[in-house]
Amino acid sequence: MSPQLPRAALAVALAAALPLGAQSPSATRLLRMPSVSAQHVAFTYANNVWVVERAGGNARRLTSFQGETTNPKLSPDGRWVAFSAEYGGNTDVYVVPVQGGQPKRLTWHASPDQVQGWTPDGAAIVFASNRATAAPTAAPRFWTVPAAGGPEAAMPMPRAFQGKISPDGKRVAYRMNNSWDDERRNYRGGQNRPIWIMDLASHTVETPTWTDSKDIDPVWLGSSVYFISDRDGVQNVWAYDGKDRPLRQLTRFTDFDVKTLDAGGGVLVFEQAGYLHELDPASGRTKRLDIAVAGDFPWMMPQWKDVANRMTDLALSPTGKRAAVEARGEIFTIPAEKGDVRNLTHASGSAEIAPVWSPDGRSVAYFSDRSGEYRLYVTQQEGIAPPREIALPEPSRPYAPAWSPDGRRIAYQDSHLNLWVLDVASGRATRADTDPHFSGSRTIVPVWSPDSRYIAYPKRLPSLYRAIFLYDVEAGRARQVTDGLADATQPAWDASGKYLWFMASTNFAMNSGLLDMSAYEHEQTRGLYLMVLAKGEPSPLLPESDEEAARAGRAPQQPGRDMPPADSSATPASATRAASAQPRDTAARAAAIGPRSTTVRIDFDGLQQRIIAVQDVAIRDYAQLRAGAPGTVYFVEAVPQTGTSAQGGFGGGGGTLHRYQLTTRRAAPFATNVAQYVVSADGKKLLYRTPGQQAALFLVDADKAAPTAGQGRLNAQLRAYVDPKAEFAQIFAEGWRNQRNNFYVKNLHGTDWPAMRKMYEPLLAHVNHRADLNYLIDMMGAETAIGHSYVRGGDMPEVPTSTAGLLGADFTVEGGRYRIARIYDAESWNPELRAPLAMPGVNVARGDYVLAVNGVELTAPDNLYRLLDGTANRQTVLTVNATPSMAGARQVTVIPIANEQGLRTRAWVERNRRLVDSLSGGRIAYVYVPNTGQPGYTSFNRYYFAQQDRQGAVIDERFNGGGSAADYIVDILGRDFDGYFNNPVGDRVPYTSPAAGIWGPKVMIINEMAGSGGDLMPYMFKRRGIGPLVGKRTWGGLVATTDTPPFVDGGSMIAPRFGFFSREGKFAVENEGVAPDIDVENWPKEVIAGRDPQLERAVQEALRLLAAKPIDRMMKEPTAPTWGKRGTNP
Repeated sequence: MSPQLPRAALAVALAAALPLGAQSPSATRLLRMPSVSAQHVAFTYANNVWVVERAGGNARRLTSFQGETTNPKLSPDGRWVAFSAEYGGNTDVYVVPVQGGQPKRLTWHASPDQVQGWTPDGAAIVFASNRATAAPTAAPRFWTVPAAGGPEAAMPMPRAFQGKISPDGKRVAYRMNNSWDDERRNYRGGQNRPIWIMDLASHTVETPTWTDSKDIDPVWLGSSVYFISDRDGVQNVWAYDGKDRPLRQLTRFTDFDVKTLDAGGGVLVFEQAGYLHELDPASGRTKRLDIAVAGDFPWMMPQWKDVANRMTDLALSPTGKRAAVEARGEIFTIPAEKGDVRNLTHASGSAEIAPVWSPDGRSVAYFSDRSGEYRLYVTQQEGIAPPREIALPEPSRPYAPAWSPDGRRIAYQDSHLNLWVLDVASGRATRADTDPHFSGSRTIVPVWSPDSRYIAYPKRLPSLYRAIFLYDVEAGRARQVTDGLADATQPAWDASGKYLWFMASTNFAMNSGLLDMSAYEHEQTRGLYLMVLAKGEPSPLLPESDEEAARAGRAPQQPGRDMPPADSSATPASATRAASAQPRDTAARAAAIGPRSTTVRIDFDGLQQRIIAVQDVAIRDYAQLRAGAPGTVYFVEAVPQTGTSAQGGFGGGGGTLHRYQLTTRRAAPFATNVAQYVVSADGKKLLYRTPGQQAALFLVDADKAAPTAGQGRLNAQLRAYVDPKAEFAQIFAEGWRNQRNNFYVKNLHGTDWPAMRKMYEPLLAHVNHRADLNYLIDMMGAETAIGHSYVRGGDMPEVPTSTAGLLGADFTVEGGRYRIARIYDAESWNPELRAPLAMPGVNVARGDYVLAVNGVELTAPDNLYRLLDGTANRQTVLTVNATPSMAGARQVTVIPIANEQGLRTRAWVERNRRLVDSLSGGRIAYVYVPNTGQPGYTSFNRYYFAQQDRQGAVIDERFNGGGSAADYIVDILGRDFDGYFNNPVGDRVPYTSPAAGIWGPKVMIINEMAGSGGDLMPYMFKRRGIGPLVGKRTWGGLVATTDTPPFVDGGSMIAPRFGFFSREGKFAVENEGVAPDIDVENWPKEVIAGRDPQLERAVQEALRLLAAKPIDRMMKEPTAPTWGKRGTNP
């Protein structure tokens, strides 16, 4: 990073340095999640809980914790504050006196518990949790836990994400489902639902008037429900006074949205523009609270940090004396043996990326955003003198710099897939080429020829295959040099200047589809090829033959005299001449390959006919082809992945690095677990990195025997002085640029993007926790009104690791003892699942009591999960009995699991499958598709084809988390059979052709928690007319995310890269979702009664369609033909 801060970062740092006493009380912003009582307002700031008098003023701190602390809720009497925090590594419920003190922990379950409020009598705290969900995914529901401590109890709503109990305790106003992106503005898809007000006795529901707005955060004052709605275009506060009265709008903000809302003490409080406001419903008056927050935030102190876990972008000096790497936006050089690690940049206020060494080894070039936009900087290798700054022609993010061997030019690519060639002396850049097709990654990676005249790179063709192109920097012209009938990538110039190596795939086929599920299990392999550049240059792979050399002083033998006559197996003269021209030993071959050439001669005429397959290298999944010494190349082979989520390829892991040498004509493993590598310019050294955050660097001899395990490990202790305030300013700017550079349409949905930066940037001075930075960036990004624009991660302060254990069971409390109500098992054919209580030999049954855990007796009001805390994946002794007594109890040893959602999902799927089987009389199959990634592909294949004896199918894609475009599934569902092949044995039921499939009606169930690929699959299903859709509108998020660069600290802000539009020429599904043909709601009353109306209706519809058009898979075999009978005319 640069030695100087950008102006914006400097301003933020100076503002943060001012004592709070020098600022007005109203200066503190980013106050969040307020709660109010008759005397106090509680809220969060910097991820901690604070409390202040109702009138405002100086806030008092209630928590001092570096991790997550959220959702403070004052008790009805105002004496306590309940909140959620991850003190123990998991998000659990805590309570603390409003005057301060040691928080008391109330929950220990491994699922996150988010406080919602209190019961009206103040005896219990209401929280939302994914535990014991009634859905196949982590769909939250409401629970209560006694404020004094004790076992949790589920509230009756099957699903509930956010809400409050009415003051009389008879009703609850709530938001049924969570949203995948709460900050998304102007959203109108399926996850917008009306506020539900449920009667806790009858389980009936009423809703305020609603069309498609985002209505959130319902709270009660008296008999009225207040909530936030964006039905006027900006989120404001609205009131619902009953079904016979119109809605009332209480606030009319037009700039910042109202974010969170609570009620108490006769008033409402809410967050808006970073401030807290109080609203008196009686008078309708709103006032902003002036609140000053003062405190220390140790995690915000500038400090030295180990940044090796953020190491990327390797470079190696010309002779391998030093390695250069980027780590957390700093450029470091690391000595091979002598000297210290050197930081060339030193600052947190800018990002320095993509180092590259000059050919003479004296300089290092890199890109930096220190000016506010990325530019090229060239510094001396010592990093002492100020670097030279070179402006780039277009605002973008640059990648993959390559310095020409003569030192005159640097080629690079940008986020718009342009290839640039920059003259180092003049600083002038020329656009050499542009890839016309975005393929999910940056294709144009430039590679210089040894004489610096040509740049080789792959580029997409209209067929979506890639071809190798050569750009002549002298002529300013690009030529395609492979024919496009194979997917050609990864060019590498041989150091001799005679050959161009590359990889090519002839089975690329279905993999040319960027998002298509149909590419799954279509293995993509590549072979190694070389191109002989000049006419007349012999192939280095001509046939070889061992021959004796003629003896000195002796004339050659003549046929018919000293040697026997030639026979029919003699070598033809042409082959003899070819063999004699081919060197017959390693030294001779090396000499023939020759030293480095100062001039690369390319005869383009007939060049494609001089492409040679290197048949000594097996065709496999290869990547990262690099050239070394003359006649030597390296490449990485992917290690096949395993498990239900495996899709093949590298998947972020390491592969096996191979070295191929023309001298030996074979490829041999050189190193394992390699994620990235580079070779020095002289071909004598090789630097590689292992995968993962604990990556190691190794520098080894490239031209000698393969290194032994651990050989050449560098002392890569990379430490940087990180100033969080300055780094946050850089991350904020990077997030803004990410959207500008990568958004899938140029107008950013009509957003005035520079104005949005000006609107939100003032809040940056108030950020005192990395989580609040994410919140700020997410709010700004939400202005583009797009799905998938997630803000995640970053260098959060460390918290303990949760080791909470679960038993894969439901419990009730009876007579002060915990009784097993249900045991979940892994069913069959699920090797990835483990059910602790269902393991053979454990001998625990439904109805048994758990009396003790590891010898500690368990009785209510103690909490079962408190005793299971710390037991995940550890042998744990349970004392159990069929009666609630220690008399006659037995001990069993189990291994609790960290997450039981997989077991619950499997139980939900199996329950549905059996229900469909029962309702249809065995005629209809049930197939659940959890997502459109590899697990969904696996689930579909497992369940669909195992039931192909059924006459129709219900495809359940509710809660589908997306992934790929499920063309494979839709193709299978939509295909028909063409006839039969007879079956000559058994009952002679014939085979259909094709044989695999279900040929009757298909019905698909959808809901609001199906999106992305889960939006596209029902869209395709509906467009192709395969069958009806039953349920509720899907999410409405059909843009693809890929290639957005991460932040320097590992966080990210996704910029959707491309979006879907219909064949009618309109952007479709995004911000809308896919509507069902048959709208069916799963109302709480019916679900509580054990029903699934959506599934039931889907089966009814499948049976109706089957009755209208029966499918008879068991057609009788026709009368056998008599073609062999004599005397007949066939």
